[in-house]
Amino acid sequence: MRFRPCIDIHGGKVKQIVGGSLDDSGAVENFVSVKGAADYAKLYKDRGLTGGHIILLDPSGSEKYEEDLAQAKAALSAYRGGLQIGGGVNDRNAGYFLEWGASHVIVTSYVFKDGKLDETALDRLIACVGREHLVLDLSCRKRDDEYFIVTDRWQKFTDMKLDRDTLAYLSDKCDEMLVHAVDVEGRQQGPDPMAAAILSGMDIPVTYAGGIHSYEDIEVLEKYGVDFTVGSALDIFGGSLSFDELCRRYG
Repeated sequence: MRFRPCIDIHGGKVKQIVGGSLDDSGAVENFVSVKGAADYAKLYKDRGLTGGHIILLDPSGSEKYEEDLAQAKAALSAYRGGLQIGGGVNDRNAGYFLEWGASHVIVTSYVFKDGKLDETALDRLIACVGREHLVLDLSCRKRDDEYFIVTDRWQKFTDMKLDRDTLAYLSDKCDEMLVHAVDVEGRQQGPDPMAAAILSGMDIPVTYAGGIHSYEDIEVLEKYGVDFTVGSALDIFGGSLSFDELCRRYG
């Protein structure tokens, strides 16, 4: 079980938001940093943390996305090979992210079209960067007591359930998986153990994100054998959970 750091970028700034609030009008913000993404990348590099992720939260093609991208480039340059990146990734630009220093690209929306898995798009991406450089973001929301993968900044439900069959099928097509439990993301009210339980026992690395705000929360997740990320609760993002202590215990 490893601590995976994160850098979320929105409006050209490093932020922590309430995940389910993100739409075209903006988002509920928990924290806006005065530091740039490269500062956090250097911090993670200095602490020897690997496998962290950068997420660009603005829509691809927008003016704000370009601002996000500039921050991301600086971070990737500061920690070459140490960070993954997602947000607006497709088969035309994925290779550039690797050239800029990303270890992996993270995708959701590109491989889901009209609420369904687009196998052709997934195959194109694998051909472009290789399975070994691909992370599938299978972030989910609950509907009718089941979890479904969501896309487009977590606002659109797909018809694909997040369950053991889905994970087993997709694990052959990527190197890692990243799963935000969106309904608790950014709320600092505890993780979603039902979502985490679905992720247990996978043959490839899986990172859980969402709701963690205490060491007790992390201990709950230990039984599922997943890596984890912490955002808003960290002291480096305005919270109370010690980044230094997390590095010591789980780095």
